[in-house]
Amino acid sequence: MKLAHKIRILTQLGQCLQEEPSPILADINKANRENQWFTKENIQQSIQSICQQMLSETALKEWVAAYNIPEEQPAPKTVGLVMAGNIPLVGFHDFLCVFLSGHIAQVKLSSKDDALFKAIALQLHAIEPEITQYIQIQPQLKNFDAIIATGSDNTARYFHHYFGKYPHIIRKNRNSVAILTGKESEQQLKDLGTDVYSYFGLGCRNVSKLFVPQDFDFVRLLDNWQSFDIIADHHKYKNNFDYQFSLLLLNRVKHYASKSVLVRENEALASAISVVHYQYYTDENHLNDLIIDQRTGIQCVVGDPANRKDVIPFGQAQSPQLHDYADQVDTMDFLLNL
Repeated sequence: MKLAHKIRILTQLGQCLQEEPSPILADINKANRENQWFTKENIQQSIQSICQQMLSETALKEWVAAYNIPEEQPAPKTVGLVMAGNIPLVGFHDFLCVFLSGHIAQVKLSSKDDALFKAIALQLHAIEPEITQYIQIQPQLKNFDAIIATGSDNTARYFHHYFGKYPHIIRKNRNSVAILTGKESEQQLKDLGTDVYSYFGLGCRNVSKLFVPQDFDFVRLLDNWQSFDIIADHHKYKNNFDYQFSLLLLNRVKHYASKSVLVRENEALASAISVVHYQYYTDENHLNDLIIDQRTGIQCVVGDPANRKDVIPFGQAQSPQLHDYADQVDTMDFLLNL
């Protein structure tokens, strides 16, 4: 299958997934029943982001133009994909890279996200039956030539043990941070709330930590996040919030609290569900040192591009584009050099 034809197929997929009613509505409902963190709103948000950022014909053509991708892969490899299940369809970009590079994707789905990718594979098959040559969904990976695996720090150790002899990309836990100056507009603070609250904060691109100046106004921040308080109606999230709130109170830890989030000082990047950490910086040099010290654990940095060029604008953390590679490792380049 030629590269140009693959792009047409993916473009058609993007158009198909945006139809109303959704052609995979039954699968969305199934995913929600099987994993209560996957609300219908969160699933739709993920699908919409994929359609807009990754399945646009213009975006796809511009992306592949940056690489020397053959029209047809003369010797396709089988690439094992171990997909995570923390947010809906989190492994779709890896599949996209394998498919467009001309290789075969052998996919091991997470038990937490089992229905959605299968539904998309069926939609692709309906558009082009030949797609079955490029997608293998397997309960266990075998007879593969390379591996891309995403998991926790603990599972990454197992991945290295089992897959270390193959060409590989193995991803561990990462978290995202935001840089605040205290001069943000109300809209910017609300947009930051999207980066914090989307998918209940379970994604590696969710902001879990804030870098703030000494005089930062947390009350103003939480006031601008009130529109997200509806998240506390979700029973699993509310259980986590109540538990973390109790711990802070019992241990007399200084914190700021709204109806839906707890903000406390902590140097760690990773925070518990419903908790956001913050750390003070004194000046630009100190801030840069803090970020450099924790760079290996940071997925992306959110902030105001008017102040720094190396940040993602507020509200855009969970809308990655095709060239936004996880862990800053170019997946397409890896695949083209197998």
